Amino acid sequence: MFKKKKKYLVFALFASLIALTFAYTVEYKLGHEPCKLCIYERIPYFLSTFLIIEIFFFKKHEKITLLVLSFIFISSSGLAFYHFGIEQGFFSESFICESQSLEEALSKEQLLVLLKQDIVSCKDVTFKILGLSLAAINTIFSLILSVMLLKLFINYEKN
Repeated sequence: MFKKKKKYLVFALFASLIALTFAYTVEYKLGHEPCKLCIYERIPYFLSTFLIIEIFFFKKHEKITLLVLSFIFISSSGLAFYHFGIEQGFFSESFICESQSLEEALSKEQLLVLLKQDIVSCKDVTFKILGLSLAAINTIFSLILSVMLLKLFINYEKN
């Protein structure tokens, strides 16, 4: 693997680790409870971390792994954009965000249990940086990583 590819992969690895560290810091140190989509948005960063480490240790299938990484971040940007759209009211909350429909006939006991749960809605923005929600930042971040990794895949043979 050439130096340029290695620099991009090291950047992607550290970006993934920083994103995960930041998400857990906001959750556990600052006390902002994540919604279900926030938790799902962490999965691509975990996957990319393992795949990039795999590229460094096992030189086999680098090109295919770069393609998989780019698709992971394309999917991540789509999921983050969907979450951002829910926050902005472009999309309605899906079954992923809603824990249980209140339209169903619930007993008093079920309703009390439901009210005691601390459910975070996907449309509630509890933490912002420079006026942007974490879903908006994740959309941008994932798009940048997907373009970078897709470019590495396309130019794989040239370097």
